[in-house]
Amino acid sequence: MKTLMSNRKIYAAAVALAVVVLTSACSTTRRIPDDEILYNGLKGVSFEEDSVSELPSDLESTIKSAVNVAPNNYWKLLGWHYPFPLGLWVYNNWSNPPSGLKHWLYEKLAAEPVLVSDVRPEVRTRMIDEILDNNGYFRGTTSYELIKGRNPKKAKIRYTVTPGRAYPMEVVEMLPDTNHLNHMIDSLARNDNYLSSQMRYSTDSLSIARTRITNSLRNRGYYFFRPDYIEYLADSIATPGKILMKIMLASNTPKFAMRRYRTGKVTVVANRHAGGGEPDTIVTPRATLIKMEPSKLRTKLIPECVTFRPGRVFSVRNMNLTQTNLSRLGIFSSIDIAAVPDTLSPSDDLLDVVINCTFDAPWEAAFEINGSSKSNSYLGPGMSFKVTNNNIFGGGEQLTVGLTGSYEWQTGHGRNSVFNSYEVGLSASLAMPRLVAPKFIPRSPFQLNWTRFQIGADLLNRPHYFKMAQFNASINYDWRVSRHVSNTFTPIKLTYTNLMHTTAEFDSIMSANPAVAQSFQSQYIPQMIYSYVYDRNFGSKNTLNWQFTLQEAGNIFWGIYRAFGKKGEKELFGTPFSQFVKATTQLVYGRRVTEGDTWIVSRVALGAAHAYGNSSQVPYAEQFYCGGANSVRAFTVRSIGPGSYHDPATVGTYFDQTGTFKFEANVEYRFPIAGPLHGALFLDAGNVWLLKDDPQRPGGQLKASTFFNDLALGTGAGLRFDIGMLVVRGDLGIGIHAPYDTGKSGYYNMTSFGKSLAFHLAIGYPF
Repeated sequence: MKTLMSNRKIYAAAVALAVVVLTSACSTTRRIPDDEILYNGLKGVSFEEDSVSELPSDLESTIKSAVNVAPNNYWKLLGWHYPFPLGLWVYNNWSNPPSGLKHWLYEKLAAEPVLVSDVRPEVRTRMIDEILDNNGYFRGTTSYELIKGRNPKKAKIRYTVTPGRAYPMEVVEMLPDTNHLNHMIDSLARNDNYLSSQMRYSTDSLSIARTRITNSLRNRGYYFFRPDYIEYLADSIATPGKILMKIMLASNTPKFAMRRYRTGKVTVVANRHAGGGEPDTIVTPRATLIKMEPSKLRTKLIPECVTFRPGRVFSVRNMNLTQTNLSRLGIFSSIDIAAVPDTLSPSDDLLDVVINCTFDAPWEAAFEINGSSKSNSYLGPGMSFKVTNNNIFGGGEQLTVGLTGSYEWQTGHGRNSVFNSYEVGLSASLAMPRLVAPKFIPRSPFQLNWTRFQIGADLLNRPHYFKMAQFNASINYDWRVSRHVSNTFTPIKLTYTNLMHTTAEFDSIMSANPAVAQSFQSQYIPQMIYSYVYDRNFGSKNTLNWQFTLQEAGNIFWGIYRAFGKKGEKELFGTPFSQFVKATTQLVYGRRVTEGDTWIVSRVALGAAHAYGNSSQVPYAEQFYCGGANSVRAFTVRSIGPGSYHDPATVGTYFDQTGTFKFEANVEYRFPIAGPLHGALFLDAGNVWLLKDDPQRPGGQLKASTFFNDLALGTGAGLRFDIGMLVVRGDLGIGIHAPYDTGKSGYYNMTSFGKSLAFHLAIGYPF
């Protein structure tokens, strides 16, 4: 009996809930006045069939955006309508006491109704007509209708647009060629892609063309000219269906804006970081330098960054280039450039340039700490500490001393050492903002170029296997031939690798893997390296970055030895030197997919290395590896490859997961979440292979027949905290396909979902 009563109560409650849901449609209009209608959303925007093909897609999207008003049951977070307008139902059916819990709930949940009168469809039809007129569809018309359902107090709105035929610009009448300004505007307009062709009339395109002309004029001496000083006069009557356009100067254009200026005196004031000081004036051919003493500043440094030339036509481009050059020195906290008319000169066409620079603090330090967890059960912290003097000799020279270190201990079964793995590195570099190089190296006089001297030492200790020391020294030149192209040339980089100590276990593994053993031998690596980078933004929607690096090792020394008749293995300072060639390339393309900060970024990377002559194997440090935070993120660093080779006995022992050929491909969807928090969805693929067959690593050689099956594949999601100067990201990779035999058949061959996960915490975007 009790059970029967309980079931009846549940049934009654369910019926009551159903009644509330079914009557909610009526209850959401109870408080709406009789002469009003609840707006229930946009039914759609239809275009006349005959003119749909003529209407550009971006214009169609603009029209739809102008009338797309959200109703009450619209969830902005996901962008769809939910069936029950809770806020509107609360507004119509709940009372609102002055205080208490119910008042708080009412204020949080209630939403006032969106009425058709609030949407004002008659105004929006006029907006569409104006949009059509601004884009050359002068005979376009727009109408709307209310689409009502069962409830006459609710309605959706449908708009019907009849654009008509677009009006092209037939003739553009230029200014009379009576002075230099008119002549320049006439010349620039005739060469403008929009104004010089019979394009569809568009006020936005006309405005953009006017801005282009103004920017060109300001680079040709008309510093005070503004886009508003150019006006258009359109005539749609003279030739039916076409626009006759006339370019005019605005009647209120001031005389100083029509004057062409030349560069007058250039004065640079270098202020101390702490302020104050005594001025010391130095006159140079490019500028008059006023230093606030005491200061550490080479006299020629700032004038070399100034691109103005006294007496030449004034150009805004020179202002921007000078600002950029001074900023790239990295020694100033603020830079201000002003152009003022020279009122003391008998000529009224001179602009004096005044540049105020304030030195930044000379010393800066950077400290980073990170953690790592690897597939071989090693985990531990790492750190990096750098100290930089940004103006050590007074010429913008940057002296940087850095210390890096990491410590890892082994966890789980197989742990047999209290003292675990560590790596310590010390480096120093001196960068000078000029090329200490032969003059025949091409360079842009408008770009800042650098010469860098670097030295470093690194000690790597793997207590169960080996201890290795590495020393290196190099000199390289960084220069730009344009704002999109940068080059780096390293005429000499000398690296010495010394295998200081090995264990019996390591020696036994090396005996079984002679190819791997060759890559670990103590040796010199004398290299020459060239890198090319093309980096460009195509408007605000497309980015392209292409990098290519070519390096060789040992060929010059080998050639010298052969020239003197030495045969066999050749040595440098009593130690064999490596001989190989290596090439890497990477292409990254980004595409903005919405008006917000939502992007699809894709990457393809290739690399190949080949040893010959004095070496049988490419050095271990120069071989490729795959996996990790910037690679295939479903796998940890060095945990895959080469090819389908996989030896559980040696996986993760720091020396066998490398190859001489590398391929990686990534695609990532990046989107904003809230403020500086961004999200990402990604798909990664890649692996490394051997170009030479190694019987000890079967399946490791690159072959076309097994290439695609050898690719490790993973997907995943990530979060990024982007504050502009710093990006902290966490990526969770999910393995889909491992290139080696896992014991499971099929393309999805991960042993379990839990074991297919890999988490990476890193600084900066992966590519």
